[in-house]
Amino acid sequence: MPADTVALWAFVALCVVAVVGFFTWVTYPNYDSYYSLLWGQEVLSLDKPSFEAYRAPTEHPLAIAFGAVLSLLGQHADRVMVLITLFAFVTLAAGTYRLGRLCFTPFVGALAAFLVLTRFDFPSLAVRAYLDIPFMAMIVWAGALEVARPRRGAIVFLLLAGAGLLRPEAWILSGVYFLWMSWDASWAQRYRYALLTGIGPVLWVATDFVVTGDPLFSLTSTKDLAAELQRTRSGGDVLSALPGYLRGTVKTPVYFTGLLGLAIAIWKFPLRAIVPLVLFLAGAFTFVATGLAGLSVIVRYLLVPSVMMTLFAAVALGGWTMAPRGSRLRRAWALGAAVVTVVGLAYTTVQPPSLERFNNELTFRGEQGRSLHRLLETDAVERGLRCGAVSVPTHKLIPDTRWVLDLGQADVVARSDPSRASQRKARYGIAIFPVGRTNVLRTGFAVNTDAITQVPGPGFSRIATDKYFAAYVRCPRA
Repeated sequence: MPADTVALWAFVALCVVAVVGFFTWVTYPNYDSYYSLLWGQEVLSLDKPSFEAYRAPTEHPLAIAFGAVLSLLGQHADRVMVLITLFAFVTLAAGTYRLGRLCFTPFVGALAAFLVLTRFDFPSLAVRAYLDIPFMAMIVWAGALEVARPRRGAIVFLLLAGAGLLRPEAWILSGVYFLWMSWDASWAQRYRYALLTGIGPVLWVATDFVVTGDPLFSLTSTKDLAAELQRTRSGGDVLSALPGYLRGTVKTPVYFTGLLGLAIAIWKFPLRAIVPLVLFLAGAFTFVATGLAGLSVIVRYLLVPSVMMTLFAAVALGGWTMAPRGSRLRRAWALGAAVVTVVGLAYTTVQPPSLERFNNELTFRGEQGRSLHRLLETDAVERGLRCGAVSVPTHKLIPDTRWVLDLGQADVVARSDPSRASQRKARYGIAIFPVGRTNVLRTGFAVNTDAITQVPGPGFSRIATDKYFAAYVRCPRA
């Protein structure tokens, strides 16, 4: 069958697998995505989004708009967000295939898509509705569309703008594409390209200014939060973290095979490798730049280079299909690729990926989320809300609790918040506590969290329990 037919059926099969997985492993959005739902809900209510909440994440304008649309679905919006992110993950794999096929061969594209699908870090982000998945999908498809028709223009600009409204790293790519498109363009075209390039940063700054009065609020608040949560690193540490994070994401065999494929692509097929190389270098540059600027240094900020690393690994393993049929180069390359594959499989046998651990992680997150929902929806908790605000140990449970109970920023506080207002509110009302060692460590503690936040205060009595959480209440005296 033609490669396009095979690819189409593979895409349909992956969509089916995504739906089956969605119902098999019930998971919920992560911290940032829940805030996108809350902020979107606040926008629909014509209220200013609570960007300045205690340890709130960085706002992402497109995610807020998406959250506003989804919040119309009510309490099921969080699960729908997970499903859509799973489809975005399948779209990312399809875009990786398309980019690999257009730059190299269908076989290279298929190998690259397979490697993306089998890197556990990627699907684990998708099942928790991380915005990094649609961000990567838009970046990869922008590259694929540009390769299919060079200087394509508007659609590539818009995809990069959309990605830039999810993560500012895409602004670098928008700027590079502007230079590429403007090289031989008229001044009228350059003005139009400049407007398209500015969509991401202008809307982001405008959102910050309208909501907080500070056009650079995202930059300053993210920098302050990164320092508070101890996520910053020195210049040397940022550079040294780059290879380690890449290796940890794509895993050791793919990492070294990707370095080999990168060298082969630059040496033998430099023109074919331009777009993947630009995406790789731009992602690596923004990772280093954000780290040097004092922002968070976390592995998720290297995901686009990680996807490109899988593509270059596919070049090393399947690039022999670009050599002339019957040539010595083709036979030698195919033999070498087979040897590399055998070595990689042997390494995997010695240090196998833990499917059981992956399954346990998904199961835990699903059960934990359902447990919190069940607890908060009990009649006892509903009655206890009349006694005051809801308090949780740290910031980690704030957005989930607000979403389930449909409460505002002032109605859910963290006991780890040192502000007087939060400490005063935590004296009465509902107090939520995680149960079980793993859950306590994950949701009950953060940086500089006092252990006393895990202990019910004087006058609190237990009113409801579930597998992973317990609720206590204290009402003020009449």
